[in-house]
Amino acid sequence: MNTEDLDKKLVEATENGQHISPILPEGVKNYLIDIDGTICDDIPNEEPERMATAEVYPDALITLNKWYDEGHIIFFFTSRTEAHREVTEEWLNRFGFKYHGMVMGKPRGGNYHWIDNHLVKATRYRGKFTDLVDKEVTIQVFDDGQHE
Repeated sequence: MNTEDLDKKLVEATENGQHISPILPEGVKNYLIDIDGTICDDIPNEEPERMATAEVYPDALITLNKWYDEGHIIFFFTSRTEAHREVTEEWLNRFGFKYHGMVMGKPRGGNYHWIDNHLVKATRYRGKFTDLVDKEVTIQVFDDGQHE
């Protein structure tokens, strides 16, 4: 699916009578998924020769392809660099991952804190891909006086 097809899924949005960035329809998620240590062996960028032979995590393949088939958007968001794009695409295609694209060059080191004007949900991978379940947790938010 190309960018134009993905854009067709977006819904026009307004706020105070002004157009704002479009949003996805209810129920469609934009998944940003790490690669190393999340869908396959954890391989550092300093050892790119291992990327072509990484072991896939079968539950990741099954779950991500299911989400894709359900109409969700699947992007890989990886610390691998543009120099690793070709080997990464070949590996993903060889194992049959269905996805819409990749964003290369994610900052390394973890401890991510994403700030956005759109809803952001984060799920830490801990060794098994499954359908997502609801869980109440404490999060940090800006002190905007609206803590519902």
